[in-house]
Amino acid sequence: MGQAGYGRPAEQGVSAAGCALHRRLHVTVEAADLVAVGAVRQRLRSALSRWGVPELADTAELLTSELVTNALLHTRQGAVLDAVLTADLRLRIEVQDGTAGLPVRRREPDTEYATSGRGLLLVEALADDWGVQLRGDGKVTWFELAYS
Repeated sequence: MGQAGYGRPAEQGVSAAGCALHRRLHVTVEAADLVAVGAVRQRLRSALSRWGVPELADTAELLTSELVTNALLHTRQGAVLDAVLTADLRLRIEVQDGTAGLPVRRREPDTEYATSGRGLLLVEALADDWGVQLRGDGKVTWFELAYS
């Protein structure tokens, strides 16, 4: 891998040994703690800057906010966020919650002035890929952004 200041952005200042460990963020959010969503966004932005891909921050923050907020509002349980920047500079964000109910993507919000209902539409429009995986202890809703 490149030395600090050389190479692809995610490689700057990162040693080859344990590289993936330096590009991983894990955050647990307690049930109904909507105030914590702002702290999650700040931690993600900081991590993306450390990883050398601050250009992904705006979109990643927006989509992460949507998924974490959905998990807190619609499951009445907490959420666990995992963010990983892969060696090929693909950011994967996973938000796990404790319910197996699949999220519902609305075709369009109820009204032009609706304050909710746009989350998964945004994820679908802005992410390079996204999906939902059911697990024995709930589900994971995820998205990926590619650094280009």
